[in-house]
Amino acid sequence: MMKKRMLVWMVSFVFILTVVGAALAQDAKPAGPPPVVKEMVAKAKATIKVVPAADVKAAIDNKEKAVILDVRDPGEYAAGHLPGAINVSRGTLEFNIWGKVSDQSAKIYVYCKTAGRSILATKTLNDMGYKNVVLMDAQFEDWIKAGYPVER
Repeated sequence: MMKKRMLVWMVSFVFILTVVGAALAQDAKPAGPPPVVKEMVAKAKATIKVVPAADVKAAIDNKEKAVILDVRDPGEYAAGHLPGAINVSRGTLEFNIWGKVSDQSAKIYVYCKTAGRSILATKTLNDMGYKNVVLMDAQFEDWIKAGYPVER
């Protein structure tokens, strides 16, 4: 009887440790992308055209004939985006861009939250034959901090 109680206690203790460990692991911050991803992004950035946020703001203010492309996920876009921006998530870009921007010579300014996805998206669009794609070399927060307008 004593062995059975001890076994039940030990199994319960291990179960509790497992549950607590899993909860703590979920609260841990992700370490960020591994070096190979950072290298991939850096290589892609070296091959694309880049402009500062002020140039994109000027294009919007001057009503330049251009597409402002937000490659964040739909929830991020809904929370706030550049004026007139269209949303095609980086994860579905290759499949959905054709329905939003069919003219491969259109001027396209690409942005995201931290510029990582937009760097890869800009390179991808170039690889797909789009000829006038430009990266906004700024984080979305930088746009906001500069006092530039945001649509919701």
